[in-house]
Amino acid sequence: MKIKSQSQQLSFYFILFLAVLIAAGSVFRLIQEHSFSAEALSKIGSRGTEVRAIQEKLKERGLYTGSIDGIYGKGTAEAVKKFQKQQKLTVDGIAGPATLKKLGITIGSMPAATENNVYLLARIISAEARGEPYSGQVAVGAVVLNRVEHPSFPDTLSGVIYQNGAFTAIVDGQFNEPIADSAYKAAKDALNGQDPSGGAIYYYNPSKTSNKWIRSRPVIKQIGKHLFCS
Repeated sequence: MKIKSQSQQLSFYFILFLAVLIAAGSVFRLIQEHSFSAEALSKIGSRGTEVRAIQEKLKERGLYTGSIDGIYGKGTAEAVKKFQKQQKLTVDGIAGPATLKKLGITIGSMPAATENNVYLLARIISAEARGEPYSGQVAVGAVVLNRVEHPSFPDTLSGVIYQNGAFTAIVDGQFNEPIADSAYKAAKDALNGQDPSGGAIYYYNPSKTSNKWIRSRPVIKQIGKHLFCS
């Protein structure tokens, strides 16, 4: 474009400067929005495993009398405020990192479907569910992953699998047997979000255990020889 005069040239650069400022402002707003959305704190309206863990911990302390339903309502928020006041934390009813730490809650995140994770998960699936229907193999994998995201279990895949006494296959040597081909596919499906167990964190074969505690767990469903429980 040909600039005919100095005033026109100045106007051109001024408009260009304004355009750069507007663009920069948009980028800054996007960064702010992204940073804000990355902070997933449990507060009124939140739902899920972390909320259930908060409710359980508060109930243990006699601060929460409602249902353990995983729904962060006014009752949960008021109980959190009481706890925060006791612990001399900021009293806002929001379960942020400091509040969760004082409650003793840590929750892992879903492992990625990396080669190492697929191999490790396939090994425990094969050891625990070899010979079970394919959906039952995926369900066993899902239970392992559900434990990673549950506050009562270790926060990593390896931590859950190798937790002392968690799986009989670790103790009896089945874990070291050759891995069934179907277990690899089941591991991938579980890591990609499939959960035929319905959110279970336990399973057992009723014909092979007389343990009263595991038999007392609420049964979600049966797949093959395994009962899957919450």
